[in-house]
Amino acid sequence: MKTGKAFVYIAVSLDGYIARENDDIDWLSSVEKSGEDYGYAAFMKNIDTVMMGRKTYDKVLTLGTEFWHQGKDCYVISRTQTGNTDHVQFYGGDLETLVTEQKAKGKNVFVDGGAEVVNELMKLDQFEAYIISILPIFLGSGIRLFKDGRPELALELVHSTSFDTGLVQLHYRRVADVLQ
Repeated sequence: MKTGKAFVYIAVSLDGYIARENDDIDWLSSVEKSGEDYGYAAFMKNIDTVMMGRKTYDKVLTLGTEFWHQGKDCYVISRTQTGNTDHVQFYGGDLETLVTEQKAKGKNVFVDGGAEVVNELMKLDQFEAYIISILPIFLGSGIRLFKDGRPELALELVHSTSFDTGLVQLHYRRVADVLQ
């Protein structure tokens, strides 16, 4: 059985923020274009498990659209909420155990935010690849994607794509994975 991989696939402002200080993400709409999903659908075809923090999940619910991770195993990381809904399982256990178990089952894991979950898994060296979409906007302040205190990590650029909306998407993988 093949071993799964864990991915970050996320959008940031040019100055490295994933949201404003009040969790607002309306600035993401500045690159919305009919018929353009920036490779998201193709990426999701290879994903079995989705993980996200509770704040990210709460934000998704406010968007008023159908829950877009249906058909995937979806875990919402929460210290307080437990149980299941029609679409997600709330998880308060050890993150490393959850990701390691999913990978061992051959499942590819997509971490859909937020910054706390991403940074904790970075500290645990759980990601094989980072797909970062950079939007042409400076927010000036807000919630940073990458926090201080994470380990040093060498990456290799797999490819980059620029779009006519000004969005640039960078796909990196760990150098250690390049050597394997």
